[in-house]
Amino acid sequence: MNISDVPMASVTDLPADRLSLLDVREHDEWAAGHAPEALHIPLRDLPAQLDELAKLPDDQPLYVICRTGGRSAQAAAWLNANGWDAVNVAGGMKSWHTEGRPLVSDREGAAPEVL
Repeated sequence: MNISDVPMASVTDLPADRLSLLDVREHDEWAAGHAPEALHIPLRDLPAQLDELAKLPDDQPLYVICRTGGRSAQAAAWLNANGWDAVNVAGGMKSWHTEGRPLVSDREGAAPEVL
């Protein structure tokens, strides 16, 4: 599947509950700020960690997110080519934060931010 053929959804179109969200950013980006319910697998590790996706419900699309949408589009294209129902989140975590969706940090004492 070509990246231009990947299904896309805006943050405002995402379900408010029961959201299967895969964050493919790097570890430092994740630690700075991420969606509380997201599963984190960096893009480069995705092929080796597909078994981690079994933790997510399989009766709904898998929304894939990164900082602005480029890496997540690559991941969604790869996932769709390998049998998943993946959707790229347009605008990534930057849009997530702008839309006021919840954001948490793994850095002790630091406010969550999108790197």
